[in-house]
Amino acid sequence: MSANACQETVEHSGLLKFYSAVFYAGSSFLITVVNKTVLTSFRFPSYMCLGIGQMIITLVVLYAAKMSKTVQFQDFDRSIVLKIFPLPLLYVGNHITGLASTKKLSLPMFTVLRKFTILMTMILEVYILRKTFPKRLVYSVVAIVLGAMVAASSDLAFDVEGYTFILLNDALTAASGVYTKKKLGTEGLGKYGVLFYNALIIVIPTLLASAFTGDLHKAVTFEDWVETTFIFCFLTSCFMGFVLMYSIVLCSYYNSALTTTVVGAIKNVAVAYIGVFVGGDYLFSWTNFLGLSICMSGGLVYSYLIFNQKSSGSNTEGAQELKIHITKD
Repeated sequence: MSANACQETVEHSGLLKFYSAVFYAGSSFLITVVNKTVLTSFRFPSYMCLGIGQMIITLVVLYAAKMSKTVQFQDFDRSIVLKIFPLPLLYVGNHITGLASTKKLSLPMFTVLRKFTILMTMILEVYILRKTFPKRLVYSVVAIVLGAMVAASSDLAFDVEGYTFILLNDALTAASGVYTKKKLGTEGLGKYGVLFYNALIIVIPTLLASAFTGDLHKAVTFEDWVETTFIFCFLTSCFMGFVLMYSIVLCSYYNSALTTTVVGAIKNVAVAYIGVFVGGDYLFSWTNFLGLSICMSGGLVYSYLIFNQKSSGSNTEGAQELKIHITKD
């Protein structure tokens, strides 16, 4: 029996599942606001360097925790790369496209188009994990996507590059979530190993790419480095990048990739409507607001169905996933 199969049989308490979901929702909300402040309000020119800062903080925090024996994970060797692949590629792509789309899109439209992650996660779980979903869940996903399309169709600040980045970010987020769930059962890695070696493997290539494209030079010569407020927001964003990645891994560990995606949708309800009144870059139209409301309503229905199903049928779902893994072995 595989390590993944063993992991799926572990039953976590309802409180751990709930608290990990709330932790992820809160972290995701806060980093979206902070990133938007750094990239839009202060006009910081390099989303790639902001991502590098978040990777460096992740490495520093986890290495210090490992040295103090607060956390444990496998020391680096050649097997690590094979164990963790393709998570580093998905991680850096997800990170960069997410920051780029945050800069290019208004906050409400960013959260609306992120709803496509739910559909993509469902598709990946069907093909990779061989899962099936009730029709009610499928219908609620259709409502979410329909609402997103209606809202996006009347976006008066349409940006082709921004829309491209956010759709790529959706696909990479879905793939990262599904593969993170699989890798958490890999011997020697665990939650902290996945986070640490993801950042370690990609930070140098990302730094070189930033220097080659001139992105690093723009960041270094940014004029607001002398502003205390900007430095505080930048460091907060870097630290919240670590917190967000940890919360995603924690939520995926105690729940599932799909549940983690649904939690993100719940968080987006608050972010989207707050963004209508806060941020200054939302151009109001009734069509856009209607699509936003349809999208959020579908997300709430979907979330209710998922958590209700999770609480009443977790044993059945666990047995189905176990059977799938045994068949593979």
